[in-house]
Amino acid sequence: MHQIDFLQDLSVVMIVAAVATILCRQFRQPVVFGYILAGFVIGPHTPPFAMISSQETIDTLAQIGVIFLMFALGLEFSLRKLKAVGATAFIAAPLAILLMMQAGYQLGQAFGWKPMDSIFLGAILSVSSTTIIVKALDSLGKTKERFAQLIYGILIVEDILAIVMIAVLSGFAKTGTLDGGQMGMTILSLSSFLGGLLVIGLIAVPRLLNYLARFKSNELLLVTVVGLCFGVSLLTLKLGYSVALGAFLIGAIVAEARQIAKIESLMHPVRDLFSAVFFVSIGLRIDPALIGQYVWPILIIAAVVVAGQALSCALGAFLAGNGMRTSLRVGMGLAQIGEFSFILAALGHDLGRTSDFLYPIAVSVSALTTLCTPYLIRSSDGVVSWFDRMAPKPLVDIMDAYSGWVGDIGGKGSGSPAARILTKLAWQILLNLLLATGVFIAAAVVHARYAGDWTQFPGGADGVKATLWLGALLLSFPCLVAAWRKFQAGGMMVAELSVSQAKAGANTSTARAVVSGTVLAAGSGLMVLWLLVLSSTLLPSRNVLLLALGIAVIAGILLYRASNRLYARAQYALHDTFAELPDVDEHALARKVPSFLREARLEPVRLVRGAEAEGKMISELRLRTETGASIVGIERDGTSLVNPAPEEELHAGDDVLLIGNSEQLASARALLSRTNGTS
Repeated sequence: MHQIDFLQDLSVVMIVAAVATILCRQFRQPVVFGYILAGFVIGPHTPPFAMISSQETIDTLAQIGVIFLMFALGLEFSLRKLKAVGATAFIAAPLAILLMMQAGYQLGQAFGWKPMDSIFLGAILSVSSTTIIVKALDSLGKTKERFAQLIYGILIVEDILAIVMIAVLSGFAKTGTLDGGQMGMTILSLSSFLGGLLVIGLIAVPRLLNYLARFKSNELLLVTVVGLCFGVSLLTLKLGYSVALGAFLIGAIVAEARQIAKIESLMHPVRDLFSAVFFVSIGLRIDPALIGQYVWPILIIAAVVVAGQALSCALGAFLAGNGMRTSLRVGMGLAQIGEFSFILAALGHDLGRTSDFLYPIAVSVSALTTLCTPYLIRSSDGVVSWFDRMAPKPLVDIMDAYSGWVGDIGGKGSGSPAARILTKLAWQILLNLLLATGVFIAAAVVHARYAGDWTQFPGGADGVKATLWLGALLLSFPCLVAAWRKFQAGGMMVAELSVSQAKAGANTSTARAVVSGTVLAAGSGLMVLWLLVLSSTLLPSRNVLLLALGIAVIAGILLYRASNRLYARAQYALHDTFAELPDVDEHALARKVPSFLREARLEPVRLVRGAEAEGKMISELRLRTETGASIVGIERDGTSLVNPAPEEELHAGDDVLLIGNSEQLASARALLSRTNGTS
């Protein structure tokens, strides 16, 4: 009987979705509108009888639609694009959330609701719906436009902030106070998870897909990609995060593979199938009786959402340096609420801290604003034209000047080459420490959940703690060593920049050594303190801890070189993933190349053990200054790195590829071959 009910429900949903699509195409209306209206027609609240027997089944299929929608968005919106719109996203999203939370709270107080209802209303109104906007932009054919890319970036940041908001409101609803420690732990855990997922995914997934491409099987490629999509979505859900966030991230990772065009063509039909179910499920939730009972609050709240989201998001985009015309398009594309609003409303209801009417009101407002979304996006060009006609010219000139000024700051913000290298080193240190943090947090979670089941473990509770702590330390050892080496490299660079030959004279080397050592000592101290904080829940008794420390020291000595090689392979793999080799017209290039470069040639040089260059960064060698030749590639352990960064370290056994003329290459070869015992 269950199989018949499932097939009947799915048949009804797909038939009405097909009819809705045909009618919308015929009358040139947004297909999202048709799906929601179709869901309303067949919903349980529409007389004379309900055509759907199991709302839970449709909700499950709708969740699959969310996963495919977000995965497809990740495929189109790669990490490079996210980086390009990052400034706008990280300014506009927090600003919009703060303004809408305040607006929602004040609106609830005006209605005479309880303070907790007002607080949750503010949270409900603060997050736009990623899935609804993605589908609306796709159906209108605007996914490739600049304002759409900005919208995607803002939505991803909002989703991340919504996860933090859920954790904060959970604690606040239970205790009535904000727990700063819980909020900090949530942010730290989320950051560690995102960093680990991106690094591991960018190393492993493109190589896996490149391997599968050899079989030239669309079936194999599709099944593998869908498996990755659901696997990562399940992992994020198990860790307490949103399946939408996990699906987007794995989509963005897959987008870095060479087979992205083929994967997109295979995924689009699957995405369209399940997204239809998702939007029909929204229509199923609309209750006309409830709308009639709370018609004025619903209409007022919907109007506040449309106006507030449009204005706050447009303001955030403008403050980030985008023109007013683009900012208006961004704001009008974000004027609705959706899936996270349902989660937040259900959270307050399940905790027993909000009134029963809040969840259905949130659903009704979401449905109304969803219906408006395609029309708002479509009319944004007209609003921009109206603004151009009606806005006073001095105001327009001031806005354009501000946008240009912010753009100039962004263009000059890269700073000097040394500043860029230090910034990159800082980010690398932060990423490595985040990865190590994620490992220790995972060990602490395992201890909290399963330690009680390991009563027969050797050493008892101390043995469990020591094993988990030692395991976390060894797993994170490559990241910790890498962070220490980055501190070392940063210290040398700071010393080089802060102590000049002209000022220090004969004491230059000593002064630079002091500065470099101070930076390294400070960084090492911070790392040790951070490890102590992370280990606080896993540290065993003193004797067992001393034994574990002894094992860790011995293992560290034995694994030091292996961890360096492992980290180097991972780093090169990341470089290779993002390496872009554009097509070049060699004949046109030859005509443009200066004559002295036409004499240049390539030559590999093997770096021997004991060479002065071993362990140094490329920038430290000053190879180009000393010889005129440049390093354009490094091959290490079968892995190639094209155009290595200035902070890249050289290791014994590296095959260094040089470019220059005969004289320059001879000088560079001599410099790289110089050992510590030669001059």
